[in-house]
Amino acid sequence: MWRSRAAGMRPYSRKIAYNSPSSEFLVMTVAIRSFAKINLGLYIGAARADGYHDLRTVYQTIALHDVIRVSVGRGSGIEIVCKDPRVPLDSSNICHRTTQRVMDELRAKGSVRIEIEKRLPVQGGLGAASSNGVAAMIALERALKKKLSTPARLRIAAEVGSDLPLFLVGGTTLGVGRGEEVYPLPDLPSVGMVVVTPEVGVSTPSAFADWDAMAASGAGRRSTGLTNASAPTRAGEQLTRPLASDRLFEVGCALSAWLCGSPNIIGSPNTGAPAKGGSRAGNLLSDLVRTGIENDFEKVVFPQYPELRDTKGALERAGSRYASLSGSGSTLYGLFRSPADAMKAAVRLRRQGLKAVATTTLTRQEYWKRIG
Repeated sequence: MWRSRAAGMRPYSRKIAYNSPSSEFLVMTVAIRSFAKINLGLYIGAARADGYHDLRTVYQTIALHDVIRVSVGRGSGIEIVCKDPRVPLDSSNICHRTTQRVMDELRAKGSVRIEIEKRLPVQGGLGAASSNGVAAMIALERALKKKLSTPARLRIAAEVGSDLPLFLVGGTTLGVGRGEEVYPLPDLPSVGMVVVTPEVGVSTPSAFADWDAMAASGAGRRSTGLTNASAPTRAGEQLTRPLASDRLFEVGCALSAWLCGSPNIIGSPNTGAPAKGGSRAGNLLSDLVRTGIENDFEKVVFPQYPELRDTKGALERAGSRYASLSGSGSTLYGLFRSPADAMKAAVRLRRQGLKAVATTTLTRQEYWKRIG
């Protein structure tokens, strides 16, 4: 069961003494929260020579989380512990790969035990595994009482996976390249939201393969879906490499316009000043819809899993101002004018048999504060 609030849990350290003929050996355990993310728009470019795709997305951290506990003791090796049978316990686990690189970078020795308390869905599009990897990195630094440089942290994160670096930034973050190149953006205000996770899991590699097949067939057109940024589409025009590059440029302009409040796109500048009664959040949601920002994965995932399209419709009927698939899915989310509206919608959706939970987005400051 997910929890929208952390029930007072705080990072902690626990020392366990082992008696030996020569000395006492101390094991340090550190526990921290591992927060989820959503994608506010996700646009896919052409496949690159390295097999990845160029992307444009705005990441946003949210308050749902797993808990990661890292212990360092005598000996060697890395042990992963998790009660969820879907989580790998070997070297394929992102926490394992991240930990090995951190130990090598810090030239540290010891036996590392990582306990993953799962509250987030597996293959849900919320970046749970990537967040777990970064949480393990941070907890391991604290347990070892050694610190990586910021460039080393980001390099290790990018080597392990595309979504990891965003969790070293938090809040509202621009992702480019294959998603691993991240830039902190001015934080959007905290917004009430509902997250719905159907039972189905979506494979990200399969979703990319379906996108490539669609583009090759001519179904992937230049149109970005952005009401004020896309050029007319000519009949039969395919999503070739040059067109994909142009498309991502247009998308970048539209995202910038939305985030900066260009009057050419969204009507009036966003000064960043809070407004009474949550109106700033409401205006941003309206602007998000008006700009036409969307997730490309919906084009290939919804035909494969029609129940996900139906769930998005249920979120919209429950009052969501903006609803979308997160990442490649299967998780969907809806943004609401207030946390109270989100709570009411979650109750309504649960009555319909959907696994819905109300939560909020996290600003960068709140993200790091709650991690501890």
